[in-house]
Amino acid sequence: MQDRLLPREFGIGRLRRVHRTDLAAFQAYRALAELGRFQGWLPMSFAEALQFLDDMHRLPLFTRGEWVQIGIADAESDLLIGDIGVYLSEDGTCSEVGFTLAPAAQGRGIATAAVRETVQLLFAATGVSRVLGITDQRNLPSIRLLERVGFTFKERRSAVFRGEPCIEWVYELLRASQRGPDCT
Repeated sequence: MQDRLLPREFGIGRLRRVHRTDLAAFQAYRALAELGRFQGWLPMSFAEALQFLDDMHRLPLFTRGEWVQIGIADAESDLLIGDIGVYLSEDGTCSEVGFTLAPAAQGRGIATAAVRETVQLLFAATGVSRVLGITDQRNLPSIRLLERVGFTFKERRSAVFRGEPCIEWVYELLRASQRGPDCT
């Protein structure tokens, strides 16, 4: 069944598995300091990135206790323009998403549509009752995106990120007409 979940078209883009031919595009946007400022990832060497892409290509989607990266590709060229990290909790009741989009692809609604499609896929393919989006309070574009998709603010947390104190804002989106256990 997992093989039938992707690719998934969303009009202006496509969700698909990442693969080694994405290396150059992946490295290009992941090397940008301003893009990674609020991200949990750090730039990788080419060898590390190639191994990461291979691992993400092979990892089953929505494995409990694991993060998996799903590629965001241009609808026409299939060129990788971003990725969405998806984590499924150990008990399978909750998920978390994080997203990265190359600057050249920003401002056209692609990331919003991709996150919306990912959430729909999560609700259709898993038993999660809620999806979380956690971001630094200074990351206004991510906050606006989460709110456009329908996430609601749940709480703020003090955290240390890359050795610096920060405030994280936790957003959640509940499965329609279902309330599950708290997964934060």
